[in-house]
Amino acid sequence: MIDQAGLYRLLAWLSPAYPIGAFSYSHGVEYAIEAGLIRDRITLIAWLQHLLAHGAAWVDAVLLREAHAAAMVEDADALDTLADLAIAWRGTAETALESSQQGGSFLTISRAAWPHAWLEAFATRRQDRGVALPVALGVAGAAHGISIAPLIGGYLHAFAANLISAAVRIVPLGQTDGQKALAALAPLVDALVPRALEQDMARLATAAPMVDWCSMRHETQYTRLFRS
Repeated sequence: MIDQAGLYRLLAWLSPAYPIGAFSYSHGVEYAIEAGLIRDRITLIAWLQHLLAHGAAWVDAVLLREAHAAAMVEDADALDTLADLAIAWRGTAETALESSQQGGSFLTISRAAWPHAWLEAFATRRQDRGVALPVALGVAGAAHGISIAPLIGGYLHAFAANLISAAVRIVPLGQTDGQKALAALAPLVDALVPRALEQDMARLATAAPMVDWCSMRHETQYTRLFRS
């Protein structure tokens, strides 16, 4: 459950208007379109389904859970270890920048607009080491009393929506097809939330090599609109 105040904060944090620079990243989708791997709504949905269930989005959901749990008991050492792991988990330079830049921006904006002592303490500890977005969101959610299930669901929705927005701009894909794609992903996101709550960290893994390949090829793509 989430109260009205918590819902308001969560919607603000995960809105495209929250100034963390999410719009400038495509997580390899730009090259996947260039290579013909994403061509239309159907192929976009299939790509995002795999990314949500087996790629970085899945790992982020579990890291978010762990960060929220550590912040709830104010375990600074556990948070630092988790933050270091999250920074190291990305498979390419561009996706690492994507997560760490957004995480740092999220902390900066949230400390200004939604201040809390936990956020200040965490940001102070991480100022020279960086922080991935799901970890920053987990700390903020715990600090402001937002329960973990809606945090995970909201994060996965925002992750998918941002990549759909990229595809709408460059496939090209119409706005209606973009929303149809987002709607088609809803059952999977619903199923992933309880799965993420139960996932054993020791067995957490990804299986999305084509996403990493697209990200690496994107680094030298001739014409680019996005940073990843």
